[in-house]
Amino acid sequence: MEMPGTGGSPPILGLADIGAGMVPLVGGKAANLGVLCAAGFPVPEGFCLTTEAYRHATAGDPHVQGQLAGLHTALQTTAEDDLAALAALAARAREVILSAPVPAETVEAIERAYAALGNDVPVAVRSSATAEDLPSASFAGQQDTYLNVVGTTAVVDAVRSCWASLWTDRAVSYRASRRIDPAAVALAVVVQRMVDAAAAGVLFTANPLTGRRQQAVIDASPGLGEAVVSGAVNPDHFVVDPASGSVLERRLGDKRIAVRPIPGGGTRTVAASNGGAAACLTDQQAAALAALGLQVERHFGAPQDIEWAIAGDGRVWLVQSRPITTLFPVPERAAARPGTRVYLCFSLAQGLTRPITPMGLATFRVLA
Repeated sequence: MEMPGTGGSPPILGLADIGAGMVPLVGGKAANLGVLCAAGFPVPEGFCLTTEAYRHATAGDPHVQGQLAGLHTALQTTAEDDLAALAALAARAREVILSAPVPAETVEAIERAYAALGNDVPVAVRSSATAEDLPSASFAGQQDTYLNVVGTTAVVDAVRSCWASLWTDRAVSYRASRRIDPAAVALAVVVQRMVDAAAAGVLFTANPLTGRRQQAVIDASPGLGEAVVSGAVNPDHFVVDPASGSVLERRLGDKRIAVRPIPGGGTRTVAASNGGAAACLTDQQAAALAALGLQVERHFGAPQDIEWAIAGDGRVWLVQSRPITTLFPVPERAAARPGTRVYLCFSLAQGLTRPITPMGLATFRVLA
């Protein structure tokens, strides 16, 4: 997608123009999507409103800038375990941003970029924070996402709401616990064409429960992936060997609800009857997802937590990828050396019922 010129600040970038080294400008989510696009993975087209737009909106108005500067200082001096005080400051920060007008040049830039996608195209508007989706920390779900947004006015409103979500109670508390300077964070916003998903969910390219690197774990449910990501549904669960495509474990969830787009914008949650009767993915689809996830993992060089969607025509789309931060590191194996090796196991010592003989003690001393 070729983006129209924005005439300067605030810049807007097409996802295909974003690289891995641009996290301070586009945030972690957008940077990872840019890497996926550059590598040819199936990513819905879209654009990113960079952190310069957030800074312009919050620093361009002296009144807004002054209020936020005072809140930044207060947050830095508030104890990380004083959750009530942190929540009050976070709420005030959200109020300041939501009440501030979006600069006219930002609105014009959004209008041009959105029009380049088509006429009133349904889009997903996602937050992309500069301290998000990094290997050293997990900020997943701490900022907001708005699905099936239709029309320029609605997109602008969703962008402002995303900016405000940089200051959710959870995000502020987490940053305080990580000693992240509140004045140093900023938010970019990703706008992508919506996928009207027949099924969607999450894919871990390594098993997050066992740590096994040779197992992909898939949670899937009919409709938009928000039901799975938010934990609102008990999804179908697959464990797949990505190398062979074999489904090692299959557990059907009841899938009692589904999130569906509404014509004209917005989503609704609908009840699903008899959702647990059949899986929402075939074994072939699960195997294809696992294989695609393995390619993404190899490209990034680390296990990934991926959000995906399968459209009504069967095409698979990747809407997010971030490192899995909860896995134990795999130790590096020492180089093999020639010669005979002797392996000793001392776990038997816990079950000894008689005293060790002098000869046994002497043996232990030699080995020690």
